[in-house]
Amino acid sequence: MFAFREDRKLQARIAQKVEIMTRIALAIAALAATLCFAATTSQAGQVGNAPWCSVQNLGFGEQEWDCEYATAAACAPTVTAGNRGFCNVNPYLAEERAYAPAPRYRRHHRYYR
Repeated sequence: MFAFREDRKLQARIAQKVEIMTRIALAIAALAATLCFAATTSQAGQVGNAPWCSVQNLGFGEQEWDCEYATAAACAPTVTAGNRGFCNVNPYLAEERAYAPAPRYRRHHRYYR
């Protein structure tokens, strides 16, 4: 008879802990969803893959990188045409780099007499 009461008390405590853990998990999920949907755009949106970029200030600390210029001279009119910004070398340019081949070592043969 006493064991039955203790089992009910134990089950009630377990149910209470499960409910608390469920509420915590739901609160964390809600917080994660809020943070995902409240995320702003990145500060460096990049367009193109050329050696020179015109970097324009969009306000609120955001910038737009328009990387479609072959030379700095081609980039300059875009920046001076009323857009606030400057020309910069593309930091993400994916050029193929020609690496020197590995040095070849000569085999040295030992001659014994």
